[in-house]
Amino acid sequence: MRLLRTFLLIGLSSTFTSAARIRTRDDPAVRTCGTELDQATIDAAETNFAARTASGSFSITCYETVNVYWHVIRANKTLAGGDLPQSQIEASIKATNSHYAGLGLKLNLTSVDRTTNETWFKFVSPKLPTNTAMKNLLRKGDADTLNIYSVGFQGGPGKGLLGYATMPFSYDENPKDDGVVIQWSTVPGGSNANYNQGKTLTHELGHWLGLYHTFQGDSCSGGGDFIDDTPPELTPTFGCPAKKDTCPGGGPDPIHNYMDYSDDRCMNQFTRGQFARIKEQVKQYRGISL
Repeated sequence: MRLLRTFLLIGLSSTFTSAARIRTRDDPAVRTCGTELDQATIDAAETNFAARTASGSFSITCYETVNVYWHVIRANKTLAGGDLPQSQIEASIKATNSHYAGLGLKLNLTSVDRTTNETWFKFVSPKLPTNTAMKNLLRKGDADTLNIYSVGFQGGPGKGLLGYATMPFSYDENPKDDGVVIQWSTVPGGSNANYNQGKTLTHELGHWLGLYHTFQGDSCSGGGDFIDDTPPELTPTFGCPAKKDTCPGGGPDPIHNYMDYSDDRCMNQFTRGQFARIKEQVKQYRGISL
């Protein structure tokens, strides 16, 4: 919920299937995220979240430090083929920890494994057999464990994506699917010019921790991202505009927020409301205490 929004979700579906949104996937100059939720899923998730929070019943299995298993999916043993060096993986974890420093969350890189599979590297995408096969083979740990898969997104429905992630509420239904998938070239020092400061991982981790996009619902009314202190936003931000205000009266668009679509150079903030939601989401669904 936001200042101009009621709790009841109204407006457009969040499946992001408009022609304009689809076309951006073929343009490497703009951010695209494959974490897509339809309105019925969001409604059910928020109802369940409210009920779980009200019940006060939860089990803590992890305090502050989240263990990370990084799965390098490569087409071959070259950097161009996705074979990320250990140094860039460690730089990614360091950058992400700095972005979440105010939350008290710390990612601990537990292990890195490497799988040579050109099909997975090029064609993995949400809900495809490639995604299922990859995660069924490689995923480790429980709800409080973060699995990161770095891939290429070079063809098929996932072509042009920078990443996608599962939400906390979906873990119980499909534990093996849980995790974050990012384009290998978005790590710090990567080859994706506008997105090589590691902030794609920060964005996708936000979903894994329970955050929606700041423009969720593509509407100036309705529940939006269910955060009171993020201004309503009608459309995602691309690039790094000097200013943007798609919902007059609600405040300038949150173009610097990690959960928008801005270039990495433009992203630098979460809000207190987002951190508060994360703390409750991971406590209820992942057994993590922050």
